[in-house]
Amino acid sequence: MPIHRIAVGAPGEASHPTVIKAALAEFFSMIIFVFAGEGSGMAYNKLTNNGSSTPAGLVAASLSHAFALFVAVSVGANISGGHVNPAVTFGAFIGGHITLLRSFSYWIAQLLGSVVACLLLKFASGGMETSAFALSSGVSTWNALIFEIVMTFGLVYTVYATAVDPKKGDLGIIAPIAIGFIVGANILAGGAFDGASMNPAVSFGPAVVSWTWTNHWVYWVGPFIGAAIAAIIYDNIFICDGTHQPLPSNDF
Repeated sequence: MPIHRIAVGAPGEASHPTVIKAALAEFFSMIIFVFAGEGSGMAYNKLTNNGSSTPAGLVAASLSHAFALFVAVSVGANISGGHVNPAVTFGAFIGGHITLLRSFSYWIAQLLGSVVACLLLKFASGGMETSAFALSSGVSTWNALIFEIVMTFGLVYTVYATAVDPKKGDLGIIAPIAIGFIVGANILAGGAFDGASMNPAVSFGPAVVSWTWTNHWVYWVGPFIGAAIAAIIYDNIFICDGTHQPLPSNDF
């Protein structure tokens, strides 16, 4: 594990203009993502009388989240890196690609963005419920935890391969597409079991607005474990010390 590359950050980093701008980018990207993703489920329920749990509803959720994440990552990529996910930020921190102080700024912005998006949806829809993530019948918390670990591993591994790896070359231009695709595919794989969050912020917003916290810990612990495993494996096997690009510190 690249412990020597993990950095807390310089004093005053959290209030640096570039960090504030990056956090704002994460905030707005998260609003875009959650409003479209959560909103599509609400719209499908309205049109089909609560049919989002059907196969067609699952496909609709997969497509809407894939498209929305592609856009959300793209619009934030040049400012914040387009994490749009506390687990992705955690994975970047574990690999030494972002400091702890900057990570905290991102996490706060991401969580606030998700809550604001859900509040906007509730207001715009005339009070419709923003449903919190929940386990399907017959699915235990440990089953769901494994799903979240494996799905988030795939997501963060994809982020590392297409966006973080300094050897990616021109492949980096398709990073938002690849990231959106893996999230959409994972929703098809795990959506019927635990909702396929892979993103603590996406779970947090609906939970706050609906005030439903049953098994909520699964949607934090699973993604963070999966992100850490992906970061450690990719960083140690495929990004060696000789090619690793250190954090830019000249601004702080």
